[in-house]
Amino acid sequence: MPLSDPDQRMLLHDVADRLNTVADQLPLPDQIRPDPALSEILDDEVRHLARLLGFLAGESAFRHRAAARYPARTTATVRRTTLALASAAEPTGLALAALGAAIHHLGQLADLTRQAPGPARDQAVTAAHQGLVDRLGDSRIHLARAAKHLRAAADTRTAPAATTVPSAPSATTTPSRSR
Repeated sequence: MPLSDPDQRMLLHDVADRLNTVADQLPLPDQIRPDPALSEILDDEVRHLARLLGFLAGESAFRHRAAARYPARTTATVRRTTLALASAAEPTGLALAALGAAIHHLGQLADLTRQAPGPARDQAVTAAHQGLVDRLGDSRIHLARAAKHLRAAADTRTAPAATTVPSAPSATTTPSRSR
C-alpha cells in the first residue's frame, strides 16, 4: 500500500533532517584540528552518511520496482517523491566522497606531525589542513543541497485537476422606463 501524500512529504522532510544532522556534526573551519576527536567524528558521520546513501539507493530501487509492477498506484506525489529521493543520491554521494578526501587529508596531517620540522613540512601541513577544511566544506555544501532539494520536493503540492468554472452571466443593462 503506497504512502499517503502527507506521509510522502514527511519522508522527504525526515531524510532532509537526517542529512542536515550529518552536516551539523561536521566541525566548522575554526574547529578543525588534526586530533583523534576529528577522526572519531569523521568515522561516525561517514557511517551515518553511508547508511543514508544506502537508504536512498534502496528506496529508489524499491519504488522503481513498485511502479513497474503496479503502475495504477503510482500517483504524481509518489513519482515526485521517488525522483526526489533518487536525485538526493548524487549530492549525498558527493558529500560522502568529500568526507573520504577529508579523511585522506587528516591522515596526511597525522603523518606530517611525525616528520622533522622545517619549511617543507610547514608548507605541507598548511596544504593538508586547507584540503581538510575545503573537503569538509564541500561535504556540508553537498548535504545542504540534497536537503534543500528534498524539502522543495516535499513542499511542492500537486496541482488540483483543472475544473472549468461556468462564466458568470454578463450584466445587462435594462433600459429604464420613464413613466
